[in-house]
Amino acid sequence: MNALFLPLAIGAPQIILIVIVVLLLFGGRKIPELMRGLGSGIKEFKDASKEDDDDKDKVIPEDKK
Repeated sequence: MNALFLPLAIGAPQIILIVIVVLLLFGGRKIPELMRGLGSGIKEFKDASKEDDDDKDKVIPEDKK
């Protein structure tokens, strides 16, 4: 493995540490609310990007003079 990407390698101990830190910072009651907000944000982003793709498919006719 390249030494440059070695710090980016995330294993089981790192994931456990991240979960513990998140639980300590936000508490068990706040996490479902945060995940719900994250999910709705991702859904809105996907809807907006899909809407943008639909706009690209539409061809605007040019006025011929």
